[in-house]
Amino acid sequence: MSPKPDETDGLYRARIPANVNEPDRIAFGLTFRQLGIVGGAGLGGFGVYRTFGHLLPQVAWIVAGAFVFAVAVVVALGRRDGLPLDVWLRYGFALSRRPRTLTPGGARVSAVAVVAGKPSLPAPLRSPVTAVSPTGVLISEGSVKVLIACGTTNIHLRTGSEQGALLEGFGRFLNSLTGPAQIVVAAQRHDLTVYAQATVDHAPRLAHPALQAAAADYAEFLLDLDNRRDPLRRQVLAVVTGEHAADTAVRALSALGVEAAVLDGPAVASALAGSVDPFSPPVPGPRAVPGAPITLRSPS
Repeated sequence: MSPKPDETDGLYRARIPANVNEPDRIAFGLTFRQLGIVGGAGLGGFGVYRTFGHLLPQVAWIVAGAFVFAVAVVVALGRRDGLPLDVWLRYGFALSRRPRTLTPGGARVSAVAVVAGKPSLPAPLRSPVTAVSPTGVLISEGSVKVLIACGTTNIHLRTGSEQGALLEGFGRFLNSLTGPAQIVVAAQRHDLTVYAQATVDHAPRLAHPALQAAAADYAEFLLDLDNRRDPLRRQVLAVVTGEHAADTAVRALSALGVEAAVLDGPAVASALAGSVDPFSPPVPGPRAVPGAPITLRSPS
């Protein structure tokens, strides 16, 4: 007789909304905003017809009403660039009303906007992060935040009971948060030349010439892969509010089988620099935190 399957190995399913901020549907599958657009167009058209209906024949009013109703439906239901069409049109109208300002950009400047007799220069970008300590604690918008480097785990290869345990543990991690938190998943360019150079530097230390030749071939392979391909690396960061919350988050993530470690000051500075310029490979070596003096020891 074949053994009975374990009932606890069944798949656990939970309905999670794709967008928790999606507006409620009021009637006919439409939101309050969409009903306002369509209803407003209908009421406005009816008022115009009641006032000026005697000036045009009935057919002309039917054609005009159908056109206005179609435009209202397109504006209410349409989307453009990830925004509702009415919001996109409002932003476009606001942009068209703004003055065209050419900022100084070097020798080839055709025009400069002058305000009160002085050129209007572009303002520098101010980061919300005001301080980063050597231990990795950063101050952003007046609150203390900590960055945690996280690994990943595969939930699809687990049994049903293991998947349920992972989901329950992740729920406990979310419930343990006492302030705003953010999970950032980014793909960055991975520079393989650093690994190739390290392989070349350590190759002469190998005991056998065959191992040295294999190391040299491996370094050439890395350089060729870096030139012909576009290698990427995935970075997962969890940003939590409060130093004590960081320790709790690390323990909760470690219980899920996810490698988690709090970043120190140089690592936080490198992560912030990479977020500003994500298309460039990260600079090897640690970065100094803001306010720390940079010293260079000359080789003896």
